[in-house]
Amino acid sequence: MDFAPTRQAGLDRLRAFVPRAGRAYAAGRNFDKPDAVSGLSPYLRHRLVSEPEVLEAVLARHSPSAAEKFIQEVYWRTYWKGWLEMRPSVWMQYRARVQAALNRVQTEAGLRRDWEAACAGETGIDAFDHWARQLGETGYLHNHARMWVASIWVFTLRLPWELGADFFLRHLLDGDPASNTLGWRWVAGLQTPGKTYLARPDNIARYTRGRFRPDGLATTAPPIDGPPPPPPMAAPVGDTPPVGRVGLLLTEDDLTPEWLLDRVDPAEVAVFDATALRSPLHISPRVLGFAAGAVQDLEARLGPVTRLATAEDVADWAAGFEAVALPHPPVGPAAEALAPVLPEGRTHKLLRPHDRRAWPHATAGFFKFKPKIPELLKAHDSQTDLFGPQTA
Repeated sequence: MDFAPTRQAGLDRLRAFVPRAGRAYAAGRNFDKPDAVSGLSPYLRHRLVSEPEVLEAVLARHSPSAAEKFIQEVYWRTYWKGWLEMRPSVWMQYRARVQAALNRVQTEAGLRRDWEAACAGETGIDAFDHWARQLGETGYLHNHARMWVASIWVFTLRLPWELGADFFLRHLLDGDPASNTLGWRWVAGLQTPGKTYLARPDNIARYTRGRFRPDGLATTAPPIDGPPPPPPMAAPVGDTPPVGRVGLLLTEDDLTPEWLLDRVDPAEVAVFDATALRSPLHISPRVLGFAAGAVQDLEARLGPVTRLATAEDVADWAAGFEAVALPHPPVGPAAEALAPVLPEGRTHKLLRPHDRRAWPHATAGFFKFKPKIPELLKAHDSQTDLFGPQTA
């Protein structure tokens, strides 16, 4: 798949996919082939296209029952974000454990050898090696392939799951702190205690249509040891819009700010791109390039913006305004970097209605969240409420 880092490219991809979003998607979504899925995730990750826009387009063509599987996949992304918003310590634990695993890599020659082979796609497991190289070359993997790779990484190669999550986050165009971290935790048996995901040769053969049937895979998947998930905090509700001379700060997490421009009249717009902070290691040039291109697209739509390279630059810039407004940055690198430097008492984090409604329901597993989806869909009762002013 090719992904141009523009809002228009995302909208074009959405229009092309909509006819296949119903029963065709449900029947084919597990097959590892490009046209089985929407390919919208890089655009949703940076909110070049929003979840409500996707839902509205799909439901204009399909009934909720016909598009049920695709609608659930859209809400999985929302659910993961809400779950992590209420448990930010899980992200901080992951960050600490990545650094600890990288420290081990420096001192354990065998671990370093195996980790480097896995990242390079040189393990000798043909399916795994194909997907590892595909990830490095394209910045994208089908969701089912991500599950197989994660399972083989953890249970066959017996590598630290945190290094695998870091490998993905460094290379995925749609690398999302919530979906990526919690997906790897789920495979390893940490997210839903005792439940793991085992990659099986027959399953891989079926859903790759016989392209791969790898030998030598682990036949059991005992859960990885780790602390249970912490109890949830209250979900964010969002701040009120500020008044006075306001600076609008954007991050790579939300690059379509038109939804809030009827609530905030900024004196200046700035962008802080934290993509390079996804990992202690170097981020793929392809990933950095997509984020940079998305910022350029923002500027083409919105007009000139101030580029802020570091958190310290953000602090200096924010000092020039009575208040700073920004779309609520979800748990991840941007929120982590901004927390110490945004002016206390003068920062207003505005939450999209889609998130405000859905996140409080992410208190437990997805199967307790799923029954809320029809109610959440009904709440999307006006375009203004969904999106604010729109541009195509």
